[in-house]
Amino acid sequence: MKTRNTLHKSKGFLILISIVFLASCSGKKSKDATVEKKQIEKVKVISLESTTIDNTLELTANLIANEEVYFAPATPGRIEKIYVEVGSRFRTGDLLFTMDQTQLHQAKIQLKNLEVDMARFDTLIKTNSIPKQQYDQFKTQYDIAKTNVQFLEQNSRLKAPFNGIVAGKYYENGEMFSGAPNTQVGKAAVITLVQINPLKATVSVSERYYPLIKQGMEATILTDVFPDKPVMGKVTRIYPTIDQLSRTFQVEITVPNHKEELRPGMFCRATFYAGELEALIVTSNAVLKVQGSNERFLFVEEGGKARRIFVEIGRRFDDKLEIISEELKPGMKIITSGQTRLVDGVDVIIVK
Repeated sequence: MKTRNTLHKSKGFLILISIVFLASCSGKKSKDATVEKKQIEKVKVISLESTTIDNTLELTANLIANEEVYFAPATPGRIEKIYVEVGSRFRTGDLLFTMDQTQLHQAKIQLKNLEVDMARFDTLIKTNSIPKQQYDQFKTQYDIAKTNVQFLEQNSRLKAPFNGIVAGKYYENGEMFSGAPNTQVGKAAVITLVQINPLKATVSVSERYYPLIKQGMEATILTDVFPDKPVMGKVTRIYPTIDQLSRTFQVEITVPNHKEELRPGMFCRATFYAGELEALIVTSNAVLKVQGSNERFLFVEEGGKARRIFVEIGRRFDDKLEIISEELKPGMKIITSGQTRLVDGVDVIIVK
């Protein structure tokens, strides 16, 4: 009996030792797993350097007419004759169309009669034969009649205000001009006049370049239609306000067009040159993009850890990019390889 009890006790002791051993092994494996989870990423880096670059700014733009007038008389009436067609060229002062001149003829007759009476009043006032008040009243009536004739002449015989081309014609001879809007821009017109020499290029410029753009600054204009014919223009107007949504401001560039090869509505690119500046340049593969947005960032190595820094993209130079951020300084170690696996604050080790 003692021998059997001793065997049972021995078996129980062995089982207890096995459980303790397994538990200790399990704890060791758990610790090993914890160590394995703390993985160190291998990366390659380059030292960030400041580089002197040409301070050029290339932006997309649209060409528009230097002058565009939706030409119409001041009052509705019957159109007597239009002397131009779409595409007709004209010079300042050329007669473009005439309106019904019945009122003009009547006003001229009235003015002629008043001129005769005015001559008499001039004689009478010199001899003090009439009161000064009566003379002044008649003189006012005469001046009004004279102004009315001038107004009717301008709105019955409409002449070109500048040199240009007819871009639109909306009526025919004998039709009634109602004065109601009849163009795509919601304005009333008999014809549309445009001046295409020179033209204007309108550019939307980011607010951060506002201090760089100056009145009179030169800009190179290049179109897709004539890629080998750059034209040198000048900044003639800088809009004083910044658009709150786009954070841009408008710039107008006067573009010479002596051969009149360029046309309003053409797409073009405007390149400004503003000297040299110091910029931070990195290889394009170092910059990553936040999925689903336009935000860009890169990683720097600091004290064995990766730190994420958001940046703005400036100019592009083949496979390199200008990066803009107040957090970046020359000498920082920019991660250029292995950065796609990184998260902010992860441990990294630099390899060659």
